[in-house]
Formats: sequence, structure tokens, C-alpha cells
Amino acid sequence: MMTYQETLDYLYSFTDYGSLRTFRYSAETFDLGRMRSLMAALGNPQEQYPILHVAGTKGKGSTSALCANALTCAGYRTGFYSSPQLQDFCERIQIDGEPIARDDLVSAVADVRRAVDSVPGLTTFELNTATAFLYYARQPVDLAVMEVGLGGRLDATNVITPLASVITSLSYDHMHLLGNTLAEIAGEKAGIIKPGVPVVSAPQQPEALEVIQRVAAERGAPLTLAGRDWRYAADRHSLNGQSFFLWSAQEQRELDRRIEGGDGAEWVPARFEIPLLGAHQIQNAVVAYAALNVLRELGVSIPEGAVREGFRSVRWPGRFEILGLNPTLVADCAHNGDSAQKLAAALDDYFPGRRVILLFGASADKDVTSMFEALLPRVYRAVMTQAIHPRALDPDEMAETAGRFGVKAEAAAPVSEALERALALAGPQDVVVAAGSVFVVAEVRAAWAGLGESATSEAMSAMNDPAGRKQ
Repeated sequence: MMTYQETLDYLYSFTDYGSLRTFRYSAETFDLGRMRSLMAALGNPQEQYPILHVAGTKGKGSTSALCANALTCAGYRTGFYSSPQLQDFCERIQIDGEPIARDDLVSAVADVRRAVDSVPGLTTFELNTATAFLYYARQPVDLAVMEVGLGGRLDATNVITPLASVITSLSYDHMHLLGNTLAEIAGEKAGIIKPGVPVVSAPQQPEALEVIQRVAAERGAPLTLAGRDWRYAADRHSLNGQSFFLWSAQEQRELDRRIEGGDGAEWVPARFEIPLLGAHQIQNAVVAYAALNVLRELGVSIPEGAVREGFRSVRWPGRFEILGLNPTLVADCAHNGDSAQKLAAALDDYFPGRRVILLFGASADKDVTSMFEALLPRVYRAVMTQAIHPRALDPDEMAETAGRFGVKAEAAAPVSEALERALALAGPQDVVVAAGSVFVVAEVRAAWAGLGESATSEAMSAMNDPAGRKQ
């Protein structure tokens, strides 16, 4: 039996397209036939439980987490598969919010390994996904929420026929793989839509929505659209969470009819609370609610109280996550232009007028310029860094690019040293924002946790000393 580290080394010994750029995103490279053969050799465990399948550029993790937690609160043993992890690989394969135990991961991978030799050309992500499918069947789970890894049409998760499919917000990311237009990207994401299987979509830009509507119509897949079939409005927000109102299009029509008829009876829509911050998270919650409602229509019993509790108690770290105060430290996995715009909007919303020090690192396949265009107008100083990842961009190069935007930027690595520098630049009322890469956020969270109470106290004391802050 392998150790945990040996198991991870084994998984990563296969081709990892996530760390490569010199390949074609095509059926020849991402061959679903490999995955189907592997699953057949394992007895097709993915067919032994119902699945909610979630794709999208942004918001798919938050939406999946909301759905999974609501299903758990409804009493179902719920699997949740996502990627990448923040701190530990086991986070990718969860049941009822608990990561797979390391011994269970070792055992599941060992069983998958027995079928590997019969399927040439397998990739790391295909083995990861097969391990999750097998583990959930052996537990067993009642339902699973499976997040797409990349794209949709050719993703390893797309060997399933789910109860329902979900497409969250679409924007420009992985263009060298998925296409240079929103229509092309939407075409790849819409590849998860199956004949006759209901699909839920977030509000989309017209170019992307047209593709989703066309594919859904061609495949006879009933489409529920957030913002059209489910209406919503923000309520209150603070650093502890936010609330919003939600009502159906049918309720809206009934309200319009009553108003036209002169019925002045007061009507208050349903109100939900989520701990996730930022206006975009309200949209993700509405998409999650719409998906859960589709499952209800398919016969899955999900009490309204379970949805409320699932939303209220969800945990999804690294998404506008407040790690510390005085100065405020925010960790956000914004890693494309659209998510950077959402991050900038959230900063204006939650911290109006406060100075922002940006701690930033990105992968080589990311459009750093579009992220800088969104973030740097809001930034006072910037510290560029480099996560421990083969695709990480050089921090000096990013600092030079940031300088062209008129922001004083410097480079520091590793991430732990960059975090200390960013905190040293900040006053007690300033905001330090770590963004640009999931890997940077993961290392910032680890570094922050590693400071310890005494180190944190000393750091805060130094940061609050004006003589110790170089402008």
C-alpha cells in the first residue's frame, strides 16, 4: 500500500494538462473515450448515484458548495467534487463537507490503479475524477455535486448523465483552450447539456446566452434562467455576510396582476442569508436555488428550511474571505478579468475610500493585463509574488507591467515574504488584498495561519508604527 505522499506522486506522474500550454484542446487530446474505458473497467461507479453537474467560468465552486450544503442539510449523504484545492488535495473529494480521509484516498487510488494499465494515455485529472466517482459509489452517497475541471464538452466529468446541469457565469478565461469569443467559450461549457436533461444558467451576456439557449433547444433540455425565471434583489450586507430576496417569475406575474387590479395587499418575497461576500455571490446563490428547485421538480425532497440552513452555513474559503483586521486582510481567488472586476466592485462596496495594497500572483496562461485594468485603479501600492507552481509568472515582470498603470509595485517571493511586505506597507485602516491565483491565495492562507498569535501581535504592532512604514 502506498503512503499518502506516494499516492499524490503517482497521480501527478501522469500528464497534467493544467500545467502545460503546448497542446491542442481537442477530442484527440482530451479523449473522453479514455475516461469511458477507465470507468467501464471500474464498473461504471458514476452510474450508481444521481449527480448535479456544474460548469462555468466563475462561480461554479460557490454554486456547487451552496447546492451540496443544502442537500446535506436536507438529510442526504452528499458528495462534492471540486478543483483545485486550497490547502490539501483531499479537499477535492468531500462528503457532507468533510474531505476524504487520507487513508481512504490511498485505498481508492490503489483500486483505480489496477485498471490504469488497460487504458493508455490517461491524465492526472482523469485519475482524480475516477477516484472521486469510485469513492462516492463505495460510501455510498445519496447524491453528488460534480464540478467541471476545464471547459465542459471534453472534461473528464462529462461521462455522466446527470439529473440536471448547471452553467454559472461565463467570461474570458483559458482562451488558448476554449476559444477567443464568448460564443466559443459558451459552446464548450454548453457541452455538458444532455438530451432531455434540465439545465440551469446564470444570467449571461447575450453572445453566451444565445449559444446556451440554442444548444438546450437542440437537445430538448428544459432551460431555467436565473434573472428571468427567478428574480432577486440584494437586501443587507456586512463583513459577516449578506441577505437577499428571491421570488419566481410566476410570483412576479401574480404580483403584477394584483397591482393592476388595485390590490394593495403587502407582499414580501422569500429572504435568504449567505456568509459569502460580494454581489456576485447573490447571483451564485440564486443559480444554486434554481438548480435545487429543478431537483425538487424531479422528485428530490429538499425542504425550504434545509435550503435556508444550507445557504446560511456554507463554507467556501478564499472567496473575498476576511482573514484579519487592522489592517484588513482579504483573500480572493480572482484570476481573470471578470472576477477582478467583481473583486474591485466588492472592495468599493465593503471598503469605500480605504487604501488598498494588492498582493498579486498569477499563472502564465492568465490575462494579467485585464486583471490589472480592473484592480489597479483601486490600488495604492502593489506587491507581486510567485506561488510554488510550474506556471507561475515572474513577479518582476508583473511589477514592471503594473508600473505602466501608474502604481508603485515591487516584487517579493516566496509568498510568505510578500505577505509580510504587503502588511508592512499597510496602515491599520488599509486593506491588503491577495488575489490573482488560487495558488497564491492558498499560500497566503497558510502563511497567515503560520504567523501564530504572538507573531500576529508583533506584526500588527510593527504595522501600526508609522516609523516602520515606508511610503
